[in-house]
Amino acid sequence: RLAAGTTRFCAGIVSAARHMSIELKMADYSNKLYQQLEQETGVKTGYMKTGSISLAQTQDRLISLKRIASSLNVMGIPCEIITPKQVVQLHPLINIHDLVGAMYVPEDALVSSANVSLALATAASWNGVQIHERTSVSHVSVQKGRVTGVETDRGQIQCQYFVNCAGQWAYELGHSGEEIVNIPLHACEHFYLLTHPLKEPLASNLPTIVDPDGRIYIRNWQGGILSGGFEKNPKPLFTEGRNQLEIQNLQEDWDHFEPLLSALLRRMPDLEALQIMQLVNCPESFTPDMRCIMGESPTVRGYFVLAGMNSAGISYGGGAGKYLAEWMVNGYPSENVWPLDLKRFGTLQSSRTFLRHRVMEVMPLMCDLKVPRWDFQTGRQLRTSPLYDRLDAQGARWMEKHGFERVKYFVPPGKDLLDLDQSKTFYKPDWFDIVGSEVKCCKEAVCVIDMSSFTKFEISSTGDQALESLQYLFSNDLDVPVGHVVHTGMLNEKGGYENDCSIARLSKRSFFMISPTDQQVHCWAWLKNRLPDDGNLTMEDVTWKYTALNLIGPRAVDVLSELSYAPITPEHFPSLFCKEMSVGYANGIRVMSITHTGEPGFMLYIPIEYALHVYNEVMNMGQKYGIRNAGYYALRSLRIEKFFAFWGQDLDAFTTPMECGREFQVKLEKGMQFVGQEALLEQKQNGVYKRFTMFILEDHDTDMDLWPWWGEPIFRNGRYVGKTTSSAYSYTLERHVCLGFVQHFDEKTGEELVVTTDFINQGEYEIDIAGQRFQAKAKLYPFSSLFTHRRRKDEVELSGYQRE
Repeated sequence: RLAAGTTRFCAGIVSAARHMSIELKMADYSNKLYQQLEQETGVKTGYMKTGSISLAQTQDRLISLKRIASSLNVMGIPCEIITPKQVVQLHPLINIHDLVGAMYVPEDALVSSANVSLALATAASWNGVQIHERTSVSHVSVQKGRVTGVETDRGQIQCQYFVNCAGQWAYELGHSGEEIVNIPLHACEHFYLLTHPLKEPLASNLPTIVDPDGRIYIRNWQGGILSGGFEKNPKPLFTEGRNQLEIQNLQEDWDHFEPLLSALLRRMPDLEALQIMQLVNCPESFTPDMRCIMGESPTVRGYFVLAGMNSAGISYGGGAGKYLAEWMVNGYPSENVWPLDLKRFGTLQSSRTFLRHRVMEVMPLMCDLKVPRWDFQTGRQLRTSPLYDRLDAQGARWMEKHGFERVKYFVPPGKDLLDLDQSKTFYKPDWFDIVGSEVKCCKEAVCVIDMSSFTKFEISSTGDQALESLQYLFSNDLDVPVGHVVHTGMLNEKGGYENDCSIARLSKRSFFMISPTDQQVHCWAWLKNRLPDDGNLTMEDVTWKYTALNLIGPRAVDVLSELSYAPITPEHFPSLFCKEMSVGYANGIRVMSITHTGEPGFMLYIPIEYALHVYNEVMNMGQKYGIRNAGYYALRSLRIEKFFAFWGQDLDAFTTPMECGREFQVKLEKGMQFVGQEALLEQKQNGVYKRFTMFILEDHDTDMDLWPWWGEPIFRNGRYVGKTTSSAYSYTLERHVCLGFVQHFDEKTGEELVVTTDFINQGEYEIDIAGQRFQAKAKLYPFSSLFTHRRRKDEVELSGYQRE
């Protein structure tokens, strides 16, 4: 029945205090929608604007709140950081003895979630929507990869679109169809307490309290309180929901709730004498990365998903519904929702065991402090390179992307390993010097980075079908001589990047495509849906077939030429070139003169059975050239100081090549039409409304100040103009470099204006890090002169002013 699922037990807190900007926008939209629902539908929703206060018991928590506050303020959502004394003025019952500060968001609200559902359903039925309650779905019918209907216990409904909003049963429903749709989520028990009214009933407009360090939230409920939380040892639940009409209240478990109750009584000591009405225990579904799941299935056209709300369903509901509706009607939503897209997951995240273990980690993380670069601990070592054990034994520290283990950096012998694993901070991290020495080695000698996680496809045909199809689907000209590598974008109709990749032409009729790691499912689905259905054209995912080693640095050429007995000089092996050769005893190694960092070197794509041999040969031969292992943190620093944009971080479906200085990767005159061409021609003629810009922080002390990580607001002449998309410390410039987009709005009308080079160059810029602004120098091109040869420090001049 409507609202008989988790909705019925939902705490009803609508809050925009979110880390991610897309979640923040969804919550803000929901709040505005619920505000007007009662008036529009006549159904009482219990909407009450109470505001919310998030408490900080530690300085790190306060920094985290300040970062959120910076985002809220630039989005036009009122928000302020307040003192403990101000907390008591807003909520007299709160004990503030252990607080260092708090964040107050006055527009946050409370609703009755079941009534909001009924109001939405009422409005929908007025618009012709039929609602069949107590109807079970046996499966979704699919023909030729498209949804055609739904089989229910009351007969069949024909349809072109199906949306799986089955909450905690979405996983099972996804598996019940003719074509399996993997929806990785799993339910846990979620507890909250209801009390009788206080002697002096609580005012209905008292702010909601969120105490993440105490792992609890507290709201007014009919003069008493409702308080729940996210315990450290959650209890995963069944996901089988056959024939279940509605969710029942699960068993009380006071022993389990005790730590949360203790935290509540510490925060509100006056509650000691209060009478408890009941302990509610309801299921709530969580996803492997704490972000909800929406979008179209990669395997079935017309099959959409909206589920896995991680206990924020009422906050996200309105906004998520809006974006999904746009997606179905227009083919794409009006915002970049990639962080929430179902296609960010592969089938590997749908193992029952993985989900059960991961949600036990995810639920406590709802309250844990999320400092930059934290990693999940469960469900690890799932996808590994054949070199995993070798690298691990040499001090590799691992992170995970799309289930693949990747090295962050290598801990040198003699360093305290445990120490480094604990280094969670918003300031200068403990790995700073380690990554610095890896970067130095990439610049001066040679480093090896295992980049096997990159997505790799081979596309080939019997005739010219592969070339013709790819020419249409990619923006750059792929009709190049065999052996050449082309950087190109896979664009949508609006000219935005659906993927950013490198494609090598292996022969007249076959191409080798390299994309970012998390593109494996999305890119496959995008191409599959657009390539002609032609038996002579094949596309194969060969990600697992090749181990990829990135050999970076000026001495990479020496190492490779000694191992292959082949001339590797620029005349024989120019930049962006691909050649099959032998390395050591191994034959058929695809070597490309490309490093994804702007540094000299080569990518080696090695058939998996030769991986260990080639790695050993490279390391042995490289000894005399000062070779060492390096990780992705060094890679990030190198790419950012070279002003290289990265898909999923800087580039997305709303960013075009014209906006990020990549016109050279687009062949508007390649003599044939390609997807996104019209949009790009229009931009070329009319100009762009945002520009990818590089910022060098000027008055920033790397040792003492908070670091920029990404997502920081950018101010030009005191006005907000955009956000950073990635940042890193540049060991070459000895400063922080941030990359981000700058927009131009008319000061009076707020209208969007074209961003010109002059507009960028003539502004005074600041980057806001957790409420503190730092001056920054804006550039539209990298400091190439600094990289050609390392001059003496005192000679380096940064465009017109001396380095101090």
